[in-house]
Amino acid sequence: MPERTNMADATPIRPIPAGEVTEWTYESDVVVAGYGVAGASAAVAAATAGAEVLVLERAGGWGGAASMSGGFIYLGGGTPLQKACGFEDTADNMKAFMKAALGPGVDESKIDAYCEGSVDHYHWLTEECGVPFKMSFWGEPGWEPPGDDGLQYTGGENAAPFNATIPPAPRGHVPQMSDKRTGEQGGGYMLMKPLTDKAAELGVGAEYDMRVQALIVDTGGRVVGVQAKQYGKDVAVRARKGVVLATGSFAYNDDMLEAYAPRLIGRPAASIEEHDGRAIRMAQALGADLAHMDATEVAFFCDPQLFIRGILVNGRGQRYINEDTYPGRIGQATLIENQNQSFLVIDEQAYEEGMSRPTSSPQLRHQPKRVAESVAELEAEMGLPAGALQATVDVYNRHAANGEDPLFGKKTEWVKPIGSPVAAIDLRGMTGGFTLGGLRTSVDSEVLHVSGEPIPGLFAAGRCTSGVSAGGYASGASLGDGSFFGRRAGISAARS
Repeated sequence: MPERTNMADATPIRPIPAGEVTEWTYESDVVVAGYGVAGASAAVAAATAGAEVLVLERAGGWGGAASMSGGFIYLGGGTPLQKACGFEDTADNMKAFMKAALGPGVDESKIDAYCEGSVDHYHWLTEECGVPFKMSFWGEPGWEPPGDDGLQYTGGENAAPFNATIPPAPRGHVPQMSDKRTGEQGGGYMLMKPLTDKAAELGVGAEYDMRVQALIVDTGGRVVGVQAKQYGKDVAVRARKGVVLATGSFAYNDDMLEAYAPRLIGRPAASIEEHDGRAIRMAQALGADLAHMDATEVAFFCDPQLFIRGILVNGRGQRYINEDTYPGRIGQATLIENQNQSFLVIDEQAYEEGMSRPTSSPQLRHQPKRVAESVAELEAEMGLPAGALQATVDVYNRHAANGEDPLFGKKTEWVKPIGSPVAAIDLRGMTGGFTLGGLRTSVDSEVLHVSGEPIPGLFAAGRCTSGVSAGGYASGASLGDGSFFGRRAGISAARS
């Protein structure tokens, strides 16, 4: 595992007075720190608005965590892809779901803007930037489609408790890519490649091996540049109009995790070591406000084709969630509410059926370590109190005989009595995730001071900010709000 950053070992982050800068090594209208999805979107938008743009990237090339991801972008409100696959959606339904599922404490103004602009954002991605989507829907359980289908449910929209009151629609839009390999070159690559190609076409410059260190401010408190290290040398980069911070989360910063999101210590996932929280600390040094720093996405490392066909129980042998919901909700419930204790109880027929279905995550198909002819025997092998698991299975099976799940509302199609032989797959500790909190920003991606006023010349987007997710999550929300508010950051900086 890559070594995580400790702030005590880092270069000082206090803002640097512009008067102390003796030489500007680079200069541009808009300077963007980070070349992931938020940075690329900001660069394209700022350049389209007529600004000269320079992107500073810590790694040796563009992409960030976005290019290694599955590529989901959370879009809705009636996109052409939704319509082509036969689904109706409205901005109001999208708002209702996001405000219910991504809280508590969501920024309603951001969600309103995001949902109302979602169809336009789809057209921007496809028509202006060339991001490809296949007009097909993947309706089976899974973290992502095993093939190149373009649409999937990614937030539990069609599961309890949301489907009872909010008309469900799939909103996980994934760029088309054949032979994708998530973690190396997944659907996220086919989002980033068109965006960075468009940036190059517009004349956006890029400098690599650039580790941003501190913000540079003038005598009036306006951000006018950044101090960075390039190949070990200190360089000053002047921003004539604005600086956009887009350097990712703080999942690889031990000090920040201990302070804000300790459950994720030692278990970063869907992140890269460049996610060290540096941009957050730089802005904090100017008095920037923060939001939802304890919020985390939590992946659940088991194939949904398996757990949807059984029941998930905690360390006391009790069910704790409907197994047909978004796997990220299961991950959060497991880590945060059940002390990272989870077992999948499944019978042989259901296990074999799940193993025979297509999947994008064969590495998450675990073998059962405990198999028994009866639940009582399995319970004893698991070391559970006598009767605990039996009571759970008895209640589940009693209602499952009628295709019902009155406790958690699992859909009838997935509710079947647990038979024999029966197994338990040990999923304790099978979670990991990334942070969702960060800088508090306006709907126009201005970084806000603790006073509530924008910090002049400073903008931010992506996982270094608190976006549309305040607690809950849906796959695609990070690439979605990163690209959406990245665009707004670029436009705001170009006009600053």
